Amino acid sequence: MSFLEKLKNKFTRDQTENEDTAIEKYKEGMTKTRSSFSSKINNLIARYRKVDEEFFEELEEVLIAADVGVMTVMDLIDELKMEVKKQNIKETAEVKDVISEKLVAIYYGDDDEQVETLNIHEGELTVILVVGVNGVGKTTSIGKLANQLKDEGKHVVLAAGDTFRAGAIEQLEEWGKRADVDVIKQTAGSDPAAVIFDGIKAARSRNADVLICDTAGRLQNKVNLMNELAKINRVIEREVPGAPHEVLLVLDATTGQNALSQAKTFQQATNVSGIVLTKLDGTAKGGIVLAIRHELNIPVKFVGLGEQVNDLQRFNAHAFVYGLFADMME
Repeated sequence: MSFLEKLKNKFTRDQTENEDTAIEKYKEGMTKTRSSFSSKINNLIARYRKVDEEFFEELEEVLIAADVGVMTVMDLIDELKMEVKKQNIKETAEVKDVISEKLVAIYYGDDDEQVETLNIHEGELTVILVVGVNGVGKTTSIGKLANQLKDEGKHVVLAAGDTFRAGAIEQLEEWGKRADVDVIKQTAGSDPAAVIFDGIKAARSRNADVLICDTAGRLQNKVNLMNELAKINRVIEREVPGAPHEVLLVLDATTGQNALSQAKTFQQATNVSGIVLTKLDGTAKGGIVLAIRHELNIPVKFVGLGEQVNDLQRFNAHAFVYGLFADMME
């Protein structure tokens, strides 16, 4: 049985057990990327009957256009060439199965069964620091994550550490109301580290399981950004040894390679442990997921596949590849 057939069987079985599966959300949410990617792959296979150097050159262009990233594409093409030679593949129709398998391998490496999870410390306060530039959907992602954790039975508190952007505190408060969780705040322009300090004290006094901390998203002055995040980290580490347990960087999938540049900047400023990739449903360049993982070695932990509160999905590379190739399996 081919890799694509295994994916189809697995997710078809899952869907019959629960109609509202995450797999269906990936399929629906990745329509733009899939329609572009699948049509180009199918067109390429139709034009090239034999696997040759010209075929691989055009495949490179298709993958780069999907924002898989130049470095990642080059490594993927090398892997594909070796696998084609190893399996003695001659027909291009057989290559798409190898492509799908290698895309999963690029993400997961040797452990292709894992699903990215949050580092939640049961029985004690877990602190999650959320960073990212303005406009990427950071506050919305915090609200959706808070709602998800609350639905899982966690007592969640939010800290409004983005004290500089106009309306940021009010926006977080609105999400707090939607998710029915407490929001700790100070006045606009307050010291973000002081807000986070108050958030930790409040979370502890209320026996919270998780504290999610919002932060400012200014990149105009990288030095200020680094200093601010360093100060926040010092406060968190002092008050909760071993924290923050997660530093989630929120990126906008529609910005493609610019998201990769932002990730590099924040990786220099703080110890990013995971990515929240928003607006994946709104772009034809969903391959950025693979570029981030391969080039920066940062796992994508959540993806945004819609506007609803429950459309923030835990990332699963198998489901991602299924969403990428679903049209080819029908």
